[in-house]
Amino acid sequence: MKKNIIVSILIVIMIGIVLFLASKESKLNLNINNYYQVFLNGNKIGVIDSEKELYNLIDNNQSAIKKQYNVKTVYPPTDLKIVAMNTYNSKLDNINEVYNKIEKEDDFTIKGYVITIKGEDETFKINVLDKDVFYNAAKRFVKAFLNEDEYDKYINNMQEEIVNTGRIIENMKFAEKITIKEAYINVYDKIYTDELELTQYLLYGENPKNNYYTIKLGDTIESISESNKLNVEEFLIANPSYKSEEAVLRVGDKVNVTLINPQLTFIYNLYEITDVEQVYEKTTVVDKKKPVGYSEITTPGQQGIDRITETYSVTNGERSQEAKVIKKETIREVVNQVTTKGPTYTGGGSSGGATSNYTNPVNVSGDWGWPTNKGYIITSPWGYRWGSLHRGMDISGAGNLGSQIYAAASGVVVKAYNGCPTKGYLGNRCGGELGNSIVINHGNGYYTTYAHLHKTIKVKVGQTVKKGQVIGYMGSSGSSTGAHLHFAVGQSSPTNYFNPMRLYQ
Repeated sequence: MKKNIIVSILIVIMIGIVLFLASKESKLNLNINNYYQVFLNGNKIGVIDSEKELYNLIDNNQSAIKKQYNVKTVYPPTDLKIVAMNTYNSKLDNINEVYNKIEKEDDFTIKGYVITIKGEDETFKINVLDKDVFYNAAKRFVKAFLNEDEYDKYINNMQEEIVNTGRIIENMKFAEKITIKEAYINVYDKIYTDELELTQYLLYGENPKNNYYTIKLGDTIESISESNKLNVEEFLIANPSYKSEEAVLRVGDKVNVTLINPQLTFIYNLYEITDVEQVYEKTTVVDKKKPVGYSEITTPGQQGIDRITETYSVTNGERSQEAKVIKKETIREVVNQVTTKGPTYTGGGSSGGATSNYTNPVNVSGDWGWPTNKGYIITSPWGYRWGSLHRGMDISGAGNLGSQIYAAASGVVVKAYNGCPTKGYLGNRCGGELGNSIVINHGNGYYTTYAHLHKTIKVKVGQTVKKGQVIGYMGSSGSSTGAHLHFAVGQSSPTNYFNPMRLYQ
């Protein structure tokens, strides 16, 4: 009997304990609150009971931002964090006060896309509301440097086979690595919503100094370009409504002469067959049977034509300095001009010749030979490039790396620098921009410069050379991106440059 009583008592005690604990847990559950802690930039700014209510408050109060960007939703700052919590404390912060702290301390965001552009030397980002804004702006950028018809044919795989002359785009790309990622963007950061505005940025950079010119009677695209330190290609990029150098200009119209500053690097590779003029040289023969002072062109000069098949790359509208010639055939032979003169008067006085005053029109006299082998290509003529005057012309082809370089006329070597590597060296530490180079004084007021040479130079300072003598070899030293000769001509001094083609006209 006693045993049964004891068991009964224990059961009653156990039931009592269970009921007590259940009651305690129920009471505790009734006191737990599900709230949210709000953090901004790592600092706690309040406790609220509704995350959704705060988001709605932020969104509903931003009508100006919605109107500016034409969006339906505005989001919190990127550094706003809302963390769920369970607490017995029933104290809450006023949700409007929490909103006011957010508005005061940080900026709201909208959904868009961040374009990251990683180049060889720098990385920058562009924000767009719609990624199509970037795609379309990038297409406009490309078409500024490439004929639209050529671009469309390449994209649609409709390029035509070359019959006699012509070109085919082999591939195209941006040099930079471009990534696109959806993100929440601060509304006070620059966000592009218009493809034309973004195209302007891609071509000219941020806050360019825009320059415009009003067309006058007698202006040509070439003359306007030169007077504003542009080359023709840069003018056409800045003014896409003009399709070629021969386009008709209307007096009174304004054209854009702002220097481009491309933010992207667009490269395309070409396979091209083209007819290239080869200039004739001028030579003189003396006929003692003719009277003193006699001078007559007895054999008129005729430019030759070589049909050259080559591949090369074009970067932001500027072709590479090096031409990779695949095939070369002569369509028309060069006929050099021969002038017959009488004997020279030896009684004293001046025999004439080239003027030494650079302010007067250039009057080049004498015999001038071409400085490279035939079959050459002028990859960059005299003229402005990116706002700077290219004071010479770049000649490629003609055998490329290691091919002979000739003295354009007889004279005395006044510079012969050969301390640079053969090729692949960029920068100004070795021989300056010119790299391995030679300067010849021709004794008639003219100097010729031969730059970017191979390290094997055949002449030395003080040496007398003859027209057509091998003085060095084509290289890629100094500030060069491919094997070529930079050929420059100075009047009265080596650096008082003028267009070298005037020697051959």
